Amino acid sequence: MEIKATEQLATLGHPQRLSVFRMLMRRFPDAVPAGELALGLGIKPNTLSNYLNALRQAGLVRQNRSGTSLLYSIEMQNVQQMLDYLLNDCCRGRPEICIPSGWESDRSADRKYNVLFLCVGNSARSIFAESILRALAGERFNAYSAGTQPSSGLNPIAVQVLKDKGHDVSALRSKHMSEFATSDVPEMDFVFTVCNQAANEECPAWDGQPISGHWGVVDPVMATGTKAEKSLAFQNAYGSLRRRIEAFTSLPVESLDRIALQSAVDDIARTSDEDMT
Repeated sequence: MEIKATEQLATLGHPQRLSVFRMLMRRFPDAVPAGELALGLGIKPNTLSNYLNALRQAGLVRQNRSGTSLLYSIEMQNVQQMLDYLLNDCCRGRPEICIPSGWESDRSADRKYNVLFLCVGNSARSIFAESILRALAGERFNAYSAGTQPSSGLNPIAVQVLKDKGHDVSALRSKHMSEFATSDVPEMDFVFTVCNQAANEECPAWDGQPISGHWGVVDPVMATGTKAEKSLAFQNAYGSLRRRIEAFTSLPVESLDRIALQSAVDDIARTSDEDMT
């Protein structure tokens, strides 16, 4: 195992190979198209292919074909073995010196958990998610949202959908995620991306190492057609997010350990809208 771990760590020693690995780790359990990786990281396709081949040879990434597309995902069992080697050998089995503190430090039943929803524009989907969580379980969760490249304002159709469904929109605004990366804001317990572009952005390492998830939803802002067709796209986005948030709020957050909770969040990401109805 030592030889294999040494090879894997050497592969990750290249900055751009590490960037590819980090993006796929953030997107786990998703299988991501090569073109999306190249676009998200700004790497030429032929160069990216070389990086992915190196990661595959090291056993860190797997490749699958879907039609004419090549999809890549983390080979999690091998990654876990590499991390186990580091923990058990380098850390001598002492997790307290190698694993960041945070999640397990405050599990009191009466604490409210902080949840941040990220998108690119923070004008529709992440605003939907923030509003839905606040309405469904505001007594258990503090809901926030932000964008990696926020718009100048909220999408008017999204605002109207929220009003029609009885949400208070008075405090909503579009804002940059940097507002939540300073020392004077609450530590996030959960960070969810709700669109592919935000999942591919280089996001900061949040204090406390929050549970993360990617709940990609089709962007209703990009919908074309009649006014009714555009409105339907926003209704569908709202419904998709509501179903996921309903599943999330049903989790016994206070009683699950970090591994079980992360697994449950990943399961919600893998579940289709049809399975939730």
